[in-house]
Amino acid sequence: MRNLGIEKEMYRRAKSLIEKRYPTGWGGAGVVHTANGNYFTSVSIDTANASAVLCIETGAMLEAHKYNERVTHCMCLVREDENAPYKVLSPCGICQERLRFWGEDVQVAVTTDEESLHFVTLGHLQPYHWTKAYPAHTLEHFEQ
Repeated sequence: MRNLGIEKEMYRRAKSLIEKRYPTGWGGAGVVHTANGNYFTSVSIDTANASAVLCIETGAMLEAHKYNERVTHCMCLVREDENAPYKVLSPCGICQERLRFWGEDVQVAVTTDEESLHFVTLGHLQPYHWTKAYPAHTLEHFEQ
């Protein structure tokens, strides 16, 4: 079920973090919302070795996990420079796997041609997920 208040607050927090952390040039931020009503934000690590880079929203997911909070929503927001429009990036396949820890009902922001925010469940984004090959009770320890 969509919650526009959560979605707009996530966008606001991501945009605010980008403007603070990256006042000029490229910028990106991730944000998750939890069942406890908390928001966690993150940025990607800057490193000379591209193979050591993590997705922008990974830190926010790890913060939620650290506090044992169930993620309900996730968003990745970027801009090319301080004058460019903001873009929502759908979660990559690895982030979809990370988010799946909290179940297929996690709401994720997705890239669209529209200017409005659009969230879908992981189950909708990935209806043929490999976990469908196994009985649900065998995967219960992976989902909170």
